[in-house]
Amino acid sequence: MTPVTRPVAKTDSPHVKVLLVEDEADLRDLVRFHLEREGFSVEAVGDGERGLELALSRSWSAVLLDVMLPGCDGLEICRRLRLDTRLKQVPVLFLTSRGQEKDIVGGLNLGADDYLVKPFSLKELTARLRAAIRRAGAPTHASGLNAGTIQLDPLRHEVLVAGEALSLTATEFRLLHHLMRHAGRAFTRDELKPCAIGEGVVVLDRNIDVHIGNLRKKLGDEAPRISTVRGVGYRFEGD
Repeated sequence: MTPVTRPVAKTDSPHVKVLLVEDEADLRDLVRFHLEREGFSVEAVGDGERGLELALSRSWSAVLLDVMLPGCDGLEICRRLRLDTRLKQVPVLFLTSRGQEKDIVGGLNLGADDYLVKPFSLKELTARLRAAIRRAGAPTHASGLNAGTIQLDPLRHEVLVAGEALSLTATEFRLLHHLMRHAGRAFTRDELKPCAIGEGVVVLDRNIDVHIGNLRKKLGDEAPRISTVRGVGYRFEGD
C-alpha cells in the first residue's frame, strides 16, 4: 500500500485556520486544495448562511468570501464579523468577479482587508492571505500614543477618542498607529500600502483613500489631525 504524503506546511504557523466561503464548486475545491498544499487548514463551504454560522462560531486566522452567495452574501458576512467585538480583527479577503471600483470601495468600506477580482492567481491569493495574517498577528510598538483626545494603546489594540472606544478594523488601526508614530511626516500612498495592505501586493491608490476616509469618520472631531498633503499623500498632525 502506497503511503499517503501529506503537504509540507509553508505557513508561518501550523495552526493557521482559514474559512473559505465560495459557491462555485470547482473554484472552491481548487482554492482549498492549493491552500492545503501550502500548509493552511481550510474549512470550505458553498452556502452563505452556513458560512456566516461558521464565521461567527469559531476562531479563524482569516476568512475568504465570495460576494455573491446563496442564502447570505459575502458583504453581510463581513458586516456581521466587523460588528462582533471578538472577531472584528479577523482578516477578511473578498474573492469576486465584481471588479468595478465601486464594488471594491464598497467591500473596503465594510471593513474588508483586501479584495481579489476573479480570475486571480493562486500564488497572488496565497501571498495576500499570508500578508493579511501576518499583519493581524504582528507585534505592535509597545508605547502608547496620545494626541489631543486620541489615545492609542498598541498592547490592548485599542483607540479612545475623548474616552470613547472606537471600533476600528485591523487595517484602520495599523494606519492610525503608523501615522501617529511618525506624526508630522507626510507619507505617500505607496509608502502607506505596506503598512495597510502588505508588501509586494498590487492595490489601487483608492484603497488607501477609502481606509483613510473611514478612519477620519470614526475619529470625529479629531479627524482633521489626518491631513491631506496635496500631491503627496497624508500626514498626522500631532500636538
